[in-house]
Amino acid sequence: MTQARAIHGLRTLSSWSFALLLAATLGAQAAPAPKKVTFESAGVKRSYYVFVPDSLEPDAPAPVMLMLHGSYGSGIDLVGQWTDIATRDGVILVGPNSIDDTVWQIRPDGPEFIRDVIDAVAREHPIDRRRMYLFGHSGGAVYALTLGMLESEYFAGVAIYAGAWREDKAYNALTAARRKIPVLLMVGDRDQFFPMKAVKRTESAIRDAGHPVSLTVFKRHGHSYEDLAPLINQTTWEFLKGIELDVTPHFQSYG
Repeated sequence: MTQARAIHGLRTLSSWSFALLLAATLGAQAAPAPKKVTFESAGVKRSYYVFVPDSLEPDAPAPVMLMLHGSYGSGIDLVGQWTDIATRDGVILVGPNSIDDTVWQIRPDGPEFIRDVIDAVAREHPIDRRRMYLFGHSGGAVYALTLGMLESEYFAGVAIYAGAWREDKAYNALTAARRKIPVLLMVGDRDQFFPMKAVKRTESAIRDAGHPVSLTVFKRHGHSYEDLAPLINQTTWEFLKGIELDVTPHFQSYG
């Protein structure tokens, strides 16, 4: 649309419609933006992005969606796509940054780092420890699966898009799970990095280990998250939002 046509379109609005449009625009501008936080974990300077909706009651514990970015990304990539759902349903969004943005590593980015991130967020706003969820894309999806198994009594559920275990040794994470954690796998049927064979093998292994698992396939879609973000996010939230830990929240330290 050209600038002239846009101006003409605005002029044809009724004064009431224009007022509503202006109010909506100002409201959107007033919404808080995700904030980058720098802190120390295991003696190392680390960072994460956090979004706390204005709609939250100051003293009311809120569910947490912890998001693991893809390779060459950062926490803002996912957090920035979830703010509408978070504002509507009162969810705190947390997107940690891996120490090397090309990959998530089990030692420097291990469970203890993730616990430190959650605890840092909890010092600023009360969180519902029975409703902490994991979401990841690509490399972050692979790590979210592993982390969910290692900390099955810490996170209530896991949802991933465009990810799967591709190495035999990755399946060892299943033996660490103390609780049968619900898992949602989502993938495009044209994903060039995680073919359906790998995804279905991962799904079968998770199911055989006794975990509730669901697979959603997006037809004629590849690896990109951004292209389908609203649909992926809503699918994820519909799956996770009703899940609560059925045990006392517990963090398993691996030392």
